[in-house]
Amino acid sequence: TPLRDWKATGVVFGWSITQALLYVVLPGPKTYGVLLRNGSRLRYPMNGHLAFWLSLLALKLLPYTGGSLVYLYDHYLQLATASMALSVLLSVLSFAASFVPGCELAEGGDTGNRLYDFFIGRALNPRVGALDLKAMCELRPGLIGWVVLNLGMAAAQFERIGHVSWPMICVVAFQAVYVWDALYHEQAILTTMDITTDGFGFMLAFGDMTWVPFTYSLQARLLVDHDPLLPPLALACITLLNCVGYFVFRGANSQKDAFRRDSTDPDVSHLQWMQTTRGSKLLVSGWWGLARKINYTGDWLMGLSWSLCCGAISPIAYFYPVYFGVLLTHRAARDDHFCRLKYGDDWQEYKRRVPYIFVPGVI
Repeated sequence: TPLRDWKATGVVFGWSITQALLYVVLPGPKTYGVLLRNGSRLRYPMNGHLAFWLSLLALKLLPYTGGSLVYLYDHYLQLATASMALSVLLSVLSFAASFVPGCELAEGGDTGNRLYDFFIGRALNPRVGALDLKAMCELRPGLIGWVVLNLGMAAAQFERIGHVSWPMICVVAFQAVYVWDALYHEQAILTTMDITTDGFGFMLAFGDMTWVPFTYSLQARLLVDHDPLLPPLALACITLLNCVGYFVFRGANSQKDAFRRDSTDPDVSHLQWMQTTRGSKLLVSGWWGLARKINYTGDWLMGLSWSLCCGAISPIAYFYPVYFGVLLTHRAARDDHFCRLKYGDDWQEYKRRVPYIFVPGVI
């Protein structure tokens, strides 16, 4: 099987350009991001939810153009290779833009080590007119593309066996809800590390455009050719686990986002918080009084449920929760380091009041 194919390259680049155009032209509210070191705030269009549904509706046009979602399964490797090439191209463009006078630089990406800065991201918010490359890549081509790839895997299974199995339905549905949730609550990403702290380099470009769609869809890809023969009770338990994870994940993230936007909002005004010398408020009750990264726990539980849908057909099905556990642990350590530098002694007091990281009473 060849590693590259010009049609697959056209599909990947065309898909990404389409998502960039939707980012710029679709209607939607405009929201300001956090205050930058230069004292400015960038505006972001909040139209990702609309782009999500329009993208899925556009798939209905495939039969009229001679296309098929099964193409995504048959050319999975070539699509991934093309996505890698696009990731490198975006990284190079972002790195070059970081040397343009006036470009805001990421604190962690301006070390002077060219290779490291290229990887971690030197430019904080590279833009082409109204198009914010980092914000667009964060939620659009790769994340929506992940759902489309999953639908391609389900179509391939249907073509092979004449129906879509329940484990496949569960994986596609669980992950579609996960992506929908991210785009429905798009405004929440404006306060995440990816947007506020990390530069846009190879790490984020490759992660957003290639890593997410082509590794997060591994469960659906495996299920095309392998049936784990899970009984209804097992699927019910897996569904319950996914719902518990989503409840924790969404509850914690919504609470934090609401508090950051308006701490006097009736939904969050009852929460206890700690004042820092920098003027920031750190939550010490509610979800965030249970553990400092309780949202990560919910996120990981959802990921585990996706893999459990594959039963014991392959250890590759469990790559995601293993990898994601390492990622979240490392990200928690990075966040702890930055917050220790940012808040000083206040951070130590906060950790004393909220001692657990992921699971209350355990770790």
